[in-house]
Amino acid sequence: MRKIIHIDMDAFYASVEQHDHPELKGKPLAVGGSRERGVVAAASYEARKWGVRSAMPSVTAARLCPELIFVPPRFDRYKEISQHIRAIFLDYTDLVEPLSLDEAYLDVTENKKGMRSATLIAEEIRQRIFDDTGLTASAGISINKFLAKVASDMNKPNGQKLIAPDEVISFLEQLDVQRFYGVGKVTAQKMMQLGIFTGADLKKKELPFLVEQFGKSGQHYYNIVRGIHNSEVKPDRIRKSLGAERTFDSDLRSDEEMEQALQKIAKTVAQRSQKSETKGKTITLKYKYSDFTQHTRARSLPYFVGDEQLLCETAIELLNESELNQPVRLLGITLSNLNTEEDRGPGYQLTLEF
Repeated sequence: MRKIIHIDMDAFYASVEQHDHPELKGKPLAVGGSRERGVVAAASYEARKWGVRSAMPSVTAARLCPELIFVPPRFDRYKEISQHIRAIFLDYTDLVEPLSLDEAYLDVTENKKGMRSATLIAEEIRQRIFDDTGLTASAGISINKFLAKVASDMNKPNGQKLIAPDEVISFLEQLDVQRFYGVGKVTAQKMMQLGIFTGADLKKKELPFLVEQFGKSGQHYYNIVRGIHNSEVKPDRIRKSLGAERTFDSDLRSDEEMEQALQKIAKTVAQRSQKSETKGKTITLKYKYSDFTQHTRARSLPYFVGDEQLLCETAIELLNESELNQPVRLLGITLSNLNTEEDRGPGYQLTLEF
C-alpha cells in the first residue's frame, strides 16, 4: 500500500504570464499563437470559460473569445520555475517522477519529513509553491499513480482530493469513464456504444471481452477499475523521444522554403540531443497542411544518430517521399528509439567523418 501524490500546476504557462505581468490578471489569456495564426499552447481559466483549450487553432480560439489576449511563450522562464518547484518536492522525497514542467508524481510512503499523512504533505507542498512562486497547484492523493492522477483533476484549480484506501472501489464505480485517465475521446465513445458509462459498467465486463474490444488496453481497463495499478514512481523515468516543430506565420508552398525550415528544426533537435546526451535510431517527419490535416513519415536507421546534418538530410528525404499536395503550416522532426545507458559505452558512435 503506497501513498502517492500527483501535483499539477494550475494553467501553468498562463498563470506564470499573469503573475509576471499583473495587468493580465483576470483576463482571458492564450500562450502561443496569434489572432491570425498558430496554436494555443496554454489558456488561462478566464479563457477556458469561453471554450479555449490548449492545442486549439488560434483562429478558433479568437473566434470563441473575441477579447482573448495572445502572448508568446517563454519556456526558459517556465523551466526556471519548474526547477524551483521540483526542489520543493525533493525536500520531501527522492521518489519524484516528473511528467512535464507542470506536473509530477511523488511517492511519500516513506518521506524525509517523517510525516504520516500524505494529505498534510500535499497541503504543505502546495502552500510552499504558492509562497515561493505566487502560483497555485492542485493535488491528488491515493494508493497508486492512476488514482492520484484522476484525483488531482477533481478539485481544480487550487484544490486537492484524497481517495482513501477504503473509498477506492466506490469512487471508481461511480466515476464517468470519460474521467478515467488514459481513456481518450475515441475510446470513451466506443465504451459508451458498448453500454459502458461508469466504472461500475466497466467492472461488469469480463476480461476476455475487454481484450477483444480494446486489445492490450483491455487488461489495463480491467485492472484499474478494480484499483489495481502497480506502476512505481520512477525518478529516473526514461525519455522516449525528443524533437522540435514549428508553426509558420505563412503557409509554405515551395520545396526550398520547406527545406530551409527543416534545416533550422534539425539544428534545434541536434542541440537538444547533444544537451541530453541522447541519440536515436528513428527519425520522424511531421507535417500539417493548411487545413490542419496532419501526417507523419518515419525512417529507422541501423545506428544511433543525433547530428544536425543527418537529421536534416533524412527529414528532407522523407518530405520528398511524401508527395505534398497542399501548402504546409507546420513541420516537425522527432528522434525516437533512443539509446539507453548501455548504448552509451565505448564505440557507440558509429557515424564517422573522413
